[in-house]
Parts: sequence; structure tokens; C-alpha cells
Amino acid sequence: MRIIHRALDAGVNLVDTADAYATGESEEIVGRALQGRRDDVVLATKFHLPMGEDPNMRGNSRRWVMRAVEGSLRRLQTDHIDLYQVHRPDPGVDIEETLSALTDLVRAGKVRAIGTSTFPASDLVRAQWVSERRGLERFRTEQPTYSILSRTIEREVLPVCHDFGVGTLVYSPLAGGMLTGRYRKGGANDTHRAGFGFGFMRDERRLDAVEQLIVLADKAGLSLTHLSMAFAITHPDVTSAIMGPRTMEQLEDVLAGLDVALEEDVLDAIDEIVPPGTEVSPLDMAYQPPAVTRPALRRRPRDERSAA
Repeated sequence: MRIIHRALDAGVNLVDTADAYATGESEEIVGRALQGRRDDVVLATKFHLPMGEDPNMRGNSRRWVMRAVEGSLRRLQTDHIDLYQVHRPDPGVDIEETLSALTDLVRAGKVRAIGTSTFPASDLVRAQWVSERRGLERFRTEQPTYSILSRTIEREVLPVCHDFGVGTLVYSPLAGGMLTGRYRKGGANDTHRAGFGFGFMRDERRLDAVEQLIVLADKAGLSLTHLSMAFAITHPDVTSAIMGPRTMEQLEDVLAGLDVALEEDVLDAIDEIVPPGTEVSPLDMAYQPPAVTRPALRRRPRDERSAA
């Protein structure tokens, strides 16, 4: 709560959370922290991820959307959510069903605007088409992962968001902590996040890129954290970059770099290390569509695999 209050005092005006973070506890803490300051922020939360063992307590169905929002409103101690986001795509639910439920929430005054998180460009276009054809609320924001090490959204997601006037709230601009300078090649890399199953913390390709970026940051007279945060908001189609400090020290470090603006030669050097539109290696937490994760969708039956 002290971290949130300090951020608000520094001018931060967006707070993003999700029902699944600590199974609701994150929303409860945010709700308490915003008492008396609710109108100072755009309050954003998300639904989709499991909120219990019950298979109906997850996903993007109308049934769950209507239940999930009531839980979030209660935990956040508010009568409306400024931005209600679909945490992940749900291939098992027609997007029209989800948009219809969200439209009802907007019309009821419980939600002000709706958005998505980690949606592929094709899903974003499909959703915009459905909204227009069916007269439903349209997604106003997308929350993708974006950092120097993960630039794939530059190819399609950001251009699509630009074309449809969709704002982007990029998450993990520090690549899950790798772009803080704490994770070094040859180091133990046994810090907080590395102990929670984040395999990318030990990815040699990422560590190699980090070493080059540390040298670049030093030459530019910047910390790696400030270089990385400034990079994320340099793209003209990025609306805001979400910071996720775990300690007051981490928050103060990020706040100290808010005025950093990268010069062309620094941006060119970053492009040499990680070319535009590419990714050093996928984040463990990034969404992967069924077409990638399910072998049956990318492999013909055995008797149909030959060209004959």
C-alpha cells in the first residue's frame, strides 16, 4: 500500500491488477490502498485465469464474466472498473459471447471500458469486426508484453492497434526483471523471480543480449533499468508501460528515470542487438495460441504426411 501511495504521489495515474493475482489478494490490497483516492486513478483489472478448482471459475464465457466482475468489484471496494480486460484469449468461447457480456457490463455502469491482454493481431481484428457488425462495445486497449528482448508486437499487434485506435498498456518492459542488470551471464541468478520457475532468467541468449545492453547503457550514461523503460515508451504506438516494483527501492529507481529520452544513436544500437520485430527467446508467461501448443493442429495424420 505504501508503494501504491508513493506512486500516486509521484503522478502515476493507472493501477493495473487482475483477479488471479494471488487469487484475489492483489485486488484486495489495491482496493484498500485506493480508499479516498479512487478518483485519482484509472483502475484496471482482468479476468480469465482460474480462480479455483471449479472448471467454470475461469475463461471468457458469459457465465464467468458476470461472476468474475462482481468478485473484482467487491475486492476492489468500488462500484465500477475503469478498464476491464480479458486476460487471455479463450479459443473455446466465441468472441461475440464475451463481447456481449462485456457490453452489458458497460451499459450497466459497472465497467467504463474494455480491453484485452496478449491477444494475437488476428484476434484483435476479429474482435473489432464482431463489435462493428453486432453493435457491441469494442476493445479499447491491448496489454501485450514488450521490452527490448521481446519486440514481436512491432510486426503486427502495434500496427493493428494503431489502425483501430486501440491504446496499448505494455507489460514487463524490464523483461521480467532481466533488464535491471541483476541477472548476469555466469552469475547465480537466484533472485526472487528466478526461484518461481521463470526459466527465461537462465536463458543464455537473453543473458548474452543483456551483457551487450549493459555496455550500451554504460556508454549512454544510463542504468539498464532506465534505458529499458525509456525504450518501451519511445514507440509512438505505446500508450503506457506498466512497472511492477516489488519494493520501495525498485519504485524509486524507476521513478528516477521518468525524464530519460533516448537519442537516435542509442536506439540504433539497440536495434543492432535485438532487431525490430524480433524476440531473443519467448517469455514463459507469454500467450501461445493452440496452433503452436497443440501438435495435432500442425501435424497431418500419419497416413497423409507424404507428398504422394
